[in-house]
Amino acid sequence: MSHLMISREERVLRLTLNNPEKHNVLDNQLCRDLVLALKDAGKDRSVGCVLLDAAGQAFSAGVDFDQMLKPDALETVEYQESLFTFGLHYHKPIVAAVQGHAYGGGVGLIANCHVVLAGQNTTFGLTEIRAGHWPFVAHRAVALAIGERRTVELSLTGRIFSSADAQQYGLVHEVTPAFELDDRATATARQLAYSSQETLRRGLDFVQKSREMSWETAGRLAAEYSERTFRSGDFGEGARALRERRKPEWPSLR
Repeated sequence: MSHLMISREERVLRLTLNNPEKHNVLDNQLCRDLVLALKDAGKDRSVGCVLLDAAGQAFSAGVDFDQMLKPDALETVEYQESLFTFGLHYHKPIVAAVQGHAYGGGVGLIANCHVVLAGQNTTFGLTEIRAGHWPFVAHRAVALAIGERRTVELSLTGRIFSSADAQQYGLVHEVTPAFELDDRATATARQLAYSSQETLRRGLDFVQKSREMSWETAGRLAAEYSERTFRSGDFGEGARALRERRKPEWPSLR
């Protein structure tokens, strides 16, 4: 039985973790379903943004450690590796709406999202150390989001931190009252879904490629991508719409 609920709202694809009785633990099946859904969405031009949320009182309690004791644990780790690194190469914006708590792998999952909103009373923690484990697979994504030194401290202590702390660290971008979370996250996803898709793809591609480049090489890539953008139909339409004080009609959406 799949614990991933998939729904479509025009150009927004909503992926909902749907195993509230077990606090939406990331078991083998859910990790696999998330990876496949993200891959399909990445190839579907009619999807402009992915919105990731969860049913129940928790976003995710992290990896299912009971399953990690089984003989097929290696398969689970392989799906986790794909899931906790997709943000390094994904060319479509992903928005996360986080409520309740996000622990362990749940933190790794949202660290891969481009925009993260959280309810005011949400709590977070890299809690693997409490079970004699370390967040090996999620470490890189979390470190890119909040910095290596902070990630190591949180991994060592396993301490729980608040949504205000998460925003200060850079893990969360916006903190909102719980009753506004879904509306705010949906509005953000819709805005991205109807933005210039050509520019979003090129921008995310630049971010990913330039990450490991020297400043000089990244500068050359920036000049190349800027030139492509200036020649694009979306930029021409955006400039005209700004001049004419109207809403742009992006060619890349047609």
